[in-house]
Amino acid sequence: MAAPPILAWEEMSLIQGSGWLFQGLDLFIGPRDRLALIGRNGAGKTTLLKLIAGEIEADKGRRSIQPGTKIVMLEQDPFFTGYATLMDFALHGPDAPPRHEVEAIAGQLGIDMDRPADSASGGERRRAALARALASEPDLLLLDEPTNHLDLAAIDWLEDWLGRYKGAFLAISHDRTFLDRLTKATLWLDRGALRRKEIGFGGYEAWMATIYAEEARAADKLDAKLKIEAHWLERGVTARRKRNQGRLEKLWEMRAQRAAMLSPKGAAKLALGTDDVKTKAVIVADKVGKKFGDRTIIKDFTLRITRGDRIGVVGANGAGKTTLLKLLTGELAPDSGTVTLAKTLDGVVIDQQRSLMSPDKRVRDVLAEGGDWIDVRGVRKHIQGYLKDFLFEPGLVDARVGTLSGGERSRLLLAREFARKSNLLVLDEPTNDLDLETLDLLQEVIADYDGTVLIVSHDRDFLDRTVTITLGLDGSGKVDVVAGGYADWEKQRQKRPISTTPVRVERSRDTAPTPPPKKAKLTYRDQRDYDLLPARIEEILAQIARDEATLSDPALYTRDPAKFAALTKAIEGARAEKDAAEERWLELAELVEG
Repeated sequence: MAAPPILAWEEMSLIQGSGWLFQGLDLFIGPRDRLALIGRNGAGKTTLLKLIAGEIEADKGRRSIQPGTKIVMLEQDPFFTGYATLMDFALHGPDAPPRHEVEAIAGQLGIDMDRPADSASGGERRRAALARALASEPDLLLLDEPTNHLDLAAIDWLEDWLGRYKGAFLAISHDRTFLDRLTKATLWLDRGALRRKEIGFGGYEAWMATIYAEEARAADKLDAKLKIEAHWLERGVTARRKRNQGRLEKLWEMRAQRAAMLSPKGAAKLALGTDDVKTKAVIVADKVGKKFGDRTIIKDFTLRITRGDRIGVVGANGAGKTTLLKLLTGELAPDSGTVTLAKTLDGVVIDQQRSLMSPDKRVRDVLAEGGDWIDVRGVRKHIQGYLKDFLFEPGLVDARVGTLSGGERSRLLLAREFARKSNLLVLDEPTNDLDLETLDLLQEVIADYDGTVLIVSHDRDFLDRTVTITLGLDGSGKVDVVAGGYADWEKQRQKRPISTTPVRVERSRDTAPTPPPKKAKLTYRDQRDYDLLPARIEEILAQIARDEATLSDPALYTRDPAKFAALTKAIEGARAEKDAAEERWLELAELVEG
């Protein structure tokens, strides 16, 4: 017989703004539950955590909790103002944990709790907040993006601690590997409803696709608007999965090609004469070294980065990741060796700049300088259509930046930066504050980018899905160069067996890469469709955006009902044509890529 829940909510309802954020939610948490909470940015995940913790009151519903149950919440951005040191923060309040317990966990996390709170880095603050939360010995631990600002060693430690933890926990995280390894059940907050499935995060995407497919079938009996919406949800999930599979196969092929170009020791072969690889080189590092004082940060590092490479940089905080990035982009000069950059290199750096976007600006001001059209790498697009590409509702075009969530601001920053013409992208921790759907979108955009990409990230699954080469720093100055993603670097270090994830290159470094399969030969009509359909899809999207902009006029129906009806019918037809064109192109892409 299952143990009774330690906490339950019945008919939980909360008003936000002028409407219900969610209504009639039922929730229970058992004493040993390992729960993932999934949902898009803005769905209310953090708000739900605060309701569970009792930090805010619901407008309706009943919360019941077993007597003596201790709930501790690790907030995404803990408030450190007013505390002299990190230890003062950890020991504040009537429910403060014992000092010796905080010190024990802080020692394992490698954090000096006597550090002034106002000058501590994001990683140090995150460790201090973890030390306080874990030392409190809760029965229920609520974790809001626990791996943000943590390096790989700290994430490993936290996973090990939670694996041995005797209580229950509920985690919001964009870190797929973290969720995959630890969770046993999933809560999905979607469009104001909360669903629960007794499967870990590893089964979430298949479950989501099943739900959307069921909704699409049920919508056949409903009105046309609901039918179109459900069809879009199901088609969007299916199409994205097909696109991602094709991209992953292309990524494996690129990794195999790069593995063949690397010497057994991992350094790129520089003596390439006038071959094709040399003509595509964009950054060449030759025996690069860098010191700060007596400490060696980078030692004897050699690598040739070619056009189209996706380079991931991993390592502990302080190991030299940012220094290596600055060396490769020419921002920092090496002490020894040389770094040569192509004269045509034109880079865009995407880091945690969202705080620099004025909260008073509108979305259209950030993207299109107040206009209706935006140039996306030389292609003119309507701003509402471009917002849809980045999972925004078109109606947000006039919203103020200050009203957006942290994740939405990150997504807006990505939309702005990816529109610029460039042939080098530098991404510094791009996955922070992004929901899983936006992470999928970011992977697609990176995969489709024509230039070279440099990524610093602690998100292991994200690296496995995007990069062709991983540069691993161990803090001694040595840089491992590995063809593949994080899992391939981890395998080379032989730290632990690699867990099963959707993307893995399971070949030995001593074995020649498996040659890619021969591409299917297309007929003349197939090749023509494959070449022309992307442009046609863009035309259809632009037309839909123009028609929707006209249709958004609230006086149109009264003034010209015939035009309103014609535009509605035209939009429906255009969407059907777009769906058919996307499906046709995806089928052809599968033939070409697989």
